[in-house]
Amino acid sequence: MAVLAAAFLAGCGPKEPPNADTNAFVLSDTMLKRIQLDTVKVRKVEGVIDLNGRISADENRMASVFAIMSGQVVSVNAELGDHVNKGQELAEIRSSEVADLERELIDARGEKDVAQKNLATKEDLFKSQLLSEPELVEARYQLEKANAQLKRMNEIFSIYTFDSASRYVLRAPMGGYIIAKSIARDVTLPADQQAPVFTIAELDEVWVLADVYESDIPRVKEGMDAEVTTLSYPGKVLHGKVDRIFNMLDPDTRTMRIRITLSNPGVLLKPEMVARVRLSFQENDSLPSIPAGAVITDGGKQYVMVFKDRYNITTREITPERTTGNTTWISDGLKPGEVIIGREQLYIYDALNDQ
Repeated sequence: MAVLAAAFLAGCGPKEPPNADTNAFVLSDTMLKRIQLDTVKVRKVEGVIDLNGRISADENRMASVFAIMSGQVVSVNAELGDHVNKGQELAEIRSSEVADLERELIDARGEKDVAQKNLATKEDLFKSQLLSEPELVEARYQLEKANAQLKRMNEIFSIYTFDSASRYVLRAPMGGYIIAKSIARDVTLPADQQAPVFTIAELDEVWVLADVYESDIPRVKEGMDAEVTTLSYPGKVLHGKVDRIFNMLDPDTRTMRIRITLSNPGVLLKPEMVARVRLSFQENDSLPSIPAGAVITDGGKQYVMVFKDRYNITTREITPERTTGNTTWISDGLKPGEVIIGREQLYIYDALNDQ
């Protein structure tokens, strides 16, 4: 094999220059066209930090739906993972408190009317100098208070639909996906229900929450490039940036949390998916660098093929400092400006070292 490789590499080459050693290795025209030459360049050393994380819904694009009154659940019309539109019916609840709420709405309207008339009367008295300014201010305050109460009741009625059978309907306040649900048909909701019965989130953009160990905290900065991969889509790399650092440690895990925002077309990423996050950063040191694919590993050592011309190609042992992505930084064995073979170098290595 080695003899054939050497014959292939040298067989198509030009005639040897005068006084050349007839046993010397010469790179053929064919191989000269196939190889790729790369120049050793000094670059800042890049590092990576690998983190574990999870996909989460954007908390700024979520809405919780609460059952404002106790009662029995008559029907549930949305399940976990469903997409719902704004205003869509989610559940219907039968409650004796519906009548009380309707009375509160009537009272709020009446209080507003009374406050408006009272203010108009006091404004006339104030113009006639028959009323003090503090009394006028108090009348205005009472009207503002009545308006606020009526607004609150109208907002409640805009979310919940009531009917004469003492039932009310829970509707979606926004479009999105049901990411949490704690309600079921025929269940009786208590009067002190504190937790939301539905949580809706828009998922066209999601968060990746990752945990940083204490030793890596000094290297993590906002704006760092991040690569995100998931178990569900092996080989698919999503790109984002660190846009938030939560400057506190979890006392249990001794880690600091960071956030990366990703666009999520097609809703490929689901909340609670496990994610792997890789952050890239630059260190202060600079070293000679070459393409990672140019390095040959043989017998536990690393080599490159140094190219001067087709008659002068040598094998050089190197000491890699670090490999990040497609780049390898060299701590010993190469100098800036030297030229190495970055493609098809294995054939040349075998031909030279088996002669």
